[in-house]
Amino acid sequence: MTIYFKNIRIISPLQNIDNHYNLLLNNGIIDYLGSDEPLLPESTEIIDGTNLVACPGMFDMHVHLREPGQEYKETIATGTLAAANGGFTGVVCMPNTTPAVDSVPVLEYINSRASGNLVDVYPCATITKSREGKELAPLLSLIEAGAVMFSDDGSCLESAEMMRRAFDYTAEHDALLTQHCEEHTMTRNFAMNEGTVSAELGLKGYPTVAEDVIIARDILLAEYCGNRRYHAAHISTKGAVRLVREAKARGIRVSCEVTPHHFVLTDEAVRGYNTNAKMNPPLRSNEHVEAIIEGLQDGTIDCIATDHAPHAIHEKECEFAQAANGITGLETALGLGLTYLVHKGKLTLSQLIEKMSINPRKVLQLQQVTIAAGEKANLSIFDPTETWMVDMIHSCSKSHNSPFHGVELTGKPKFAVNNGQVFRSRL
Repeated sequence: MTIYFKNIRIISPLQNIDNHYNLLLNNGIIDYLGSDEPLLPESTEIIDGTNLVACPGMFDMHVHLREPGQEYKETIATGTLAAANGGFTGVVCMPNTTPAVDSVPVLEYINSRASGNLVDVYPCATITKSREGKELAPLLSLIEAGAVMFSDDGSCLESAEMMRRAFDYTAEHDALLTQHCEEHTMTRNFAMNEGTVSAELGLKGYPTVAEDVIIARDILLAEYCGNRRYHAAHISTKGAVRLVREAKARGIRVSCEVTPHHFVLTDEAVRGYNTNAKMNPPLRSNEHVEAIIEGLQDGTIDCIATDHAPHAIHEKECEFAQAANGITGLETALGLGLTYLVHKGKLTLSQLIEKMSINPRKVLQLQQVTIAAGEKANLSIFDPTETWMVDMIHSCSKSHNSPFHGVELTGKPKFAVNNGQVFRSRL
């Protein structure tokens, strides 16, 4: 397949590129990138790129693909299709599957199911067997099999001693450990953020300090164990931002991510008992949203990740307290970032691309994407100014549990290009 994007804006922050070029893609390779008019094969599809931006393929380092064991919610095939529909070319799939990704055979199964996909899939494996927090998983064997990080995601590893052992055991390989940061004794049976709204609705609250306590503990452990690599997943509190900022200032190798729903929505979205606004960590109050945006601006928060968490209809259409936590996010992430960060002057377009493309690969120590003639084409292409209405009927995910259905966004994914394949967004 040969596609020619005429006069498209190329933004590649690592290469210090931000300009309009003519871009020719031929069988998965960047055949030409420049200001001249290249000789085009007869079968070339020509696209006016004047209003489009191409950047290194976006990468989501926190996605639940649900396979194996929960295919009624999502599969690797449908989840990666949703990723491509949202403009992503790479994801990390989390290990809270059934069975959990706590052995080489399960990891190899995921790799085999993802083989040949446009979207690169990198497995995160568990820290402990069956995510029970009692015994370490075979971490070294999982590293050799391709695990890019470790987490008992969906559950917090409550034992400080077990976390310490994991840091020590993987030190030789400088592995990345990441946590769903939640002190469970403070959050058991929670329904939403603890605060004024939870009191008014009569719902059990999740105090922000329950997140902060684990982040503080893990930063101290990572430092004590020799300054090990540590990543705090989907942070949601101003305390978390402060703790990560202070740790970075001291030279601790800590990184963190935030989801679009945590920089867009507050716990006010729960009014009406909207189960699509129920997630873990929960939506917080406005002061925490403001702190998260500040953390994105000053570089404390490295990455934007979706925590894409598909659920079946019956798991969401029920009493709020009984509803499953989580929302789908792959197809709305770019639009939300453009609408609420770039167009509101919170981040530049280049900074957003760093959070959604460059930094996730940097945190995971994966090879960065180069946009140059002769290189493999791994690109996200979007229109930063196109206005569109989120309609989950166009979603490629198996589940449609999104609080953004019917919301108008400015900035829309158009193409995902990778591994010799081109996907045209259906949104």
